[in-house]
Amino acid sequence: MLRVSKLTDYGTLVLAHMAREPAGVYAAADVAVATHLAVPTVSKLLKCFARAGLLTSQRGAHGGYSLARLPEQITAVQLIDAVEGPVAITQCSLGHDRCNLEPVCGVGHNWQRITLAIREALGTITLAQLARPTTAALPHMNFGAVLSQPRHSRS
Repeated sequence: MLRVSKLTDYGTLVLAHMAREPAGVYAAADVAVATHLAVPTVSKLLKCFARAGLLTSQRGAHGGYSLARLPEQITAVQLIDAVEGPVAITQCSLGHDRCNLEPVCGVGHNWQRITLAIREALGTITLAQLARPTTAALPHMNFGAVLSQPRHSRS
């Protein structure tokens, strides 16, 4: 199953909160209260995003964290990469690891193509879009139908 971690989900919540007032300076404790997350979790995420260049930190009495760029300039792929590392379907999809099966593997290149397509799609979703509340109905995704399709036997 392809899924982002709970920490990434929380990170999206944190950045979306900050994106609603992009010029603001945010203390971890205040973000924790606003997002209903634990202060240590928020602190960890803020530091992670600062290391990735998505946030800047300011020390002092009026210090805290602020967005390093406008919400329209921060993408979902950058957010995920900051928390989880590079988005990739398989280890070999990252392109820098060498697998001992590489000389005989016929699918690695296709996994790289899939990874690239996913990264490109996530790169089109901005923090501004993620932060925007929506009341639109979510599309129904019937994954069970895909899983229950009969498998073709090899003859």
